[in-house]
Amino acid sequence: MKKKIKDTKYYNSIIDKIEKIRSKNNTNWMDLVRLSFSLDPDNASKILSKIYQEDKKISDLAKKLRK
Repeated sequence: MKKKIKDTKYYNSIIDKIEKIRSKNNTNWMDLVRLSFSLDPDNASKILSKIYQEDKKISDLAKKLRK
């Protein structure tokens, strides 16, 4: 029975991390939209890079949930 409690805490901690990263990533997406309206491709590229970095963190954490 204790193993199930431990597993639940483990999965919830990963899900909490994903939620935190997604929150940051949504801000990055909105920044990208704002830049697209101002037609600044150099800065848009920098923000897009940040989005991909955060998405990779989410993917890495999601892989842990599959194990």
